Amino acid sequence: MELADKLRILADSAKYDVACTSSGIDRKGEKGKIGSAASAGICHSFSADGRCISLLKVLLTNVCIYDCKYCNNRKSNDIERAIFSPDELAELMINFYKRNYIEGLFLSSAIVKNPDYTMELLYKTLFIIRTKYNFNGYIHVKAIPGADDYLILKTGQLADRMSVNIELPSESSLMKLAPDKTKHNILEPMKLIKNQITETKNEIMLYKHATNFVPAGQSTQLIVGATPESDKKIITLSENLYSKYKLKRVFYSAYIPVSKDPLLPKVKNPPLLREHRLYQADWLLRYYDFKAEDLLKGENDNFDLAMDPKCQWAVNNYHLFPVEVLKADYTVLLKVPGIGVQSARKIVKARRTSLLDFDGLKKLGISLKRAKYFITCNGKIHSKYISNEAFLYNALVDKSKLQPSFEQLSLFETNNLLLEQFR
Repeated sequence: MELADKLRILADSAKYDVACTSSGIDRKGEKGKIGSAASAGICHSFSADGRCISLLKVLLTNVCIYDCKYCNNRKSNDIERAIFSPDELAELMINFYKRNYIEGLFLSSAIVKNPDYTMELLYKTLFIIRTKYNFNGYIHVKAIPGADDYLILKTGQLADRMSVNIELPSESSLMKLAPDKTKHNILEPMKLIKNQITETKNEIMLYKHATNFVPAGQSTQLIVGATPESDKKIITLSENLYSKYKLKRVFYSAYIPVSKDPLLPKVKNPPLLREHRLYQADWLLRYYDFKAEDLLKGENDNFDLAMDPKCQWAVNNYHLFPVEVLKADYTVLLKVPGIGVQSARKIVKARRTSLLDFDGLKKLGISLKRAKYFITCNGKIHSKYISNEAFLYNALVDKSKLQPSFEQLSLFETNNLLLEQFR
């Protein structure tokens, strides 16, 4: 098979992995090596479609021994198959980098032959990129569940970030839709990577030239909508993963129907808005000092699609408001809808030297569109309606999000300009 055809097949197959993120590390260029990595330098990753991209996002192979019902690459699916050799993929990636198409690599794979064989191919690919081509830039690679610990650890010494995809939010759903996978095989590599990251950090403190290991941390992916788990179940799982395995990110992927299996739900469109709400809630967990049990209480186990989770929480807990911006702690200000991390810091800093009012908040660049219903400035309120919860809901709801035109744009229906380089 021609290299261009392999790229077409395997770049398209990689679109279901949603780990598009900043690199999370700073590594300057080194003499004799090519590429570097900045902490916020890798912001997006798309397939090789000729547009402005930061990462070459590709599978090593879509040949798979597993038959996960929700996966496009399952062995029972009649699709075009391909596999790169480590040398082919390494050369392809470096050629793209030298043409200034990409800054780094996002490499995943289906399971070919067995987990150990697949993990060894991934390791060989990274080894060639790092040693033969002296590439010093960003690489994100998947750790294969069930692979030998030694192979995962050796690969982690060559990668900046690793991820182990959980995919389904419960063990029962995993047994139902992905019987070839087990909870143990998925969580054990996470534990291994977490422990090795901690050990490496301690070694680096003692020995300057200690071998680094996954400096940008690890992540995972959860599929949303393929199984009946609620938002509360999903966000609680994410909270536990952050706490127990020290993950950098949990990514959420709206279920895309690629099969008509009777075990799968019948959906017309992927639940993209639900995915969006989970990302917003995830952000609240990581940066706003919220707990999963706080965000969804009582009988309602799912987020309101018409309102972001922070506003939903504030309306449901209006007895905690309004808060006085001249006195409220930083953590309390973070709970106010419309006030983010930077805005809260600005308020805390400004009130040390001046008596803030609503005009003063505007001058600081703080949006009052939502915050005005939940704060007072020197004892004064902005709106006489702030005690009316029904009014609050109508004022904060985003009806545009519920329009049927809310859909994901496709990057895979245009001519593949990068492929023309290999024809």
